[in-house]
This record gives sequence, structure tokens and C-alpha cells, in this order.
Amino acid sequence: MALSSINWQAGLDGEKMRVLLTNDDGILADGLWSLYREFAKEHQVTIVAPDTEKSAVGHGITLYSPLRVKKIMVDGKTEALAVDGTPADCVKLALLELLDSKPDLVVSGINPGANVGVNLNYSGTVAAAREACLYGIAAMAVSVDSFTPRWYPQAARITRLLGEKAYGRGLDPGVFLNVNFPDLPLEQMDGIIISRQAMQTYPEYFDKRRDPRQRVYYWQVCEAKPKYEHKDEDGAVLGAGRISVTPVKCDTTDHASLKELKGWNLDLG
Repeated sequence: MALSSINWQAGLDGEKMRVLLTNDDGILADGLWSLYREFAKEHQVTIVAPDTEKSAVGHGITLYSPLRVKKIMVDGKTEALAVDGTPADCVKLALLELLDSKPDLVVSGINPGANVGVNLNYSGTVAAAREACLYGIAAMAVSVDSFTPRWYPQAARITRLLGEKAYGRGLDPGVFLNVNFPDLPLEQMDGIIISRQAMQTYPEYFDKRRDPRQRVYYWQVCEAKPKYEHKDEDGAVLGAGRISVTPVKCDTTDHASLKELKGWNLDLG
């Protein structure tokens, strides 16, 4: 889909959504507040996010310690709720305790650094969207392919339009969207592509080191991206300067294998 074909004025004909924003980079992260400024133009927005960075924590939740919530004011006027837990904690706590009503849309991000391929399994950004989806709420995880993004406002604007479309058209039950932007000005992007998750592993390794007391420790290293086999894989789409939009299912059952496994005759009687 070419960006020039999108009706940038399209919305919900004046209908306001209740939007919950979260992330895994902490409540003061620039990407989160870029989303707030954009969605707050048209919709009712609440922010519930980790009090500090919680990147790569996956879908972990807190079971053996209490969760504490602190109200903070940003720019002296905007109230947000900081939680000393994971991104999934933030969404679960917001839905079950903190919000007066169920949101229409949950958006997690904008994360600095792409979340594509196998990294969806580790990402706290993606986990927050998945948690909302498990509760039957339209949800999106949003990232930019740079650790020092320059184009947050335009990514936030396109995210709002995609969010309005997701809410207006509806997503299938148990499906949320994983969206990744190239860190490019709009005129240099080569469209929006509906993509699929790549499954190649990254060429990574551990650097073995010693501390000043000669104790061994390990530092994980990844110096390159995987080689993608198909043009419609999320990482390949992103690398080609296009916005990647991937529908992700919460149900991880391999339904194609059910019949074969039932033929294994695993009866223990």
C-alpha cells in the first residue's frame, strides 16, 4: 500500500476512543509521549507504563512481590501512572483495577529498535499488546528501526490512523498488530506492507570476559541482522524502507499438527 493512497484525514467521524498507552521503555520515554500527543488530539487517553525501562522482559508478570503505582505529572499538566512492574503487569493492572472502563484500544510503544522476527518472543513492547488482546481489546505494538529515532511524530500519526482503522474495522479475536517503522521521513518510505513474522535466528554469540577480580561473566552480542528468505517477512519489509504491519495470534497451537499427533496412539491405558 503506497503511503500516498492513504486518506490522512480519515478517522472515526468524530467518534472518540478510550485509548490506553503503555511501553517497555519507562514512563518518561519519548516514544510513549509522542503517541500521547497524537492520540490526545482526538481521543481520551490514559497512560499506565513501567516506572523504569523493562526491555526484553517478554510476557513476564509479577507474582511474588507487590505492585506499586505512582501518579506522576509530565509538563506540569498531564497525569500518568507509573507501575514498578513489567509491561504485561501494567496492562493487566490497568484493565482489572486502575481504569474506570474498558479501553477501546491499547497501544504499546513507540519502541526505539525494531521488534521483528524471533524478537517478538522477547519483547516487552509486544507482550503488552498481547496482554490486551488476551482480554479481547484491539491492540498494537509499535516500534521504530533505530535506537535513536528521529521521526517519532510521523510514526505516532500513522499509528493513530492504524489504531482508528483497527478499532473501526475490528480485528479477529485473539489477533493484534505488530507495527514497525523505518526511521525515515515520510517521503522516503516505500509504503505499508502487510507482512508475516520471520523465524530466522540472529547471528549472535556471548563475549566471555573477566571482571577486575578475575570472575568470568558473559555479555550477549549481536552484530548483524538475519538474512531473510522472503520479501514479505517483517524484517525484510522493514529493511526495504517500508512500514511492516504483522497480524499476530495469541493462540500458539500448531493446529496443522493436531491430527498427526493424535495418530501417535499415546493412550497409557
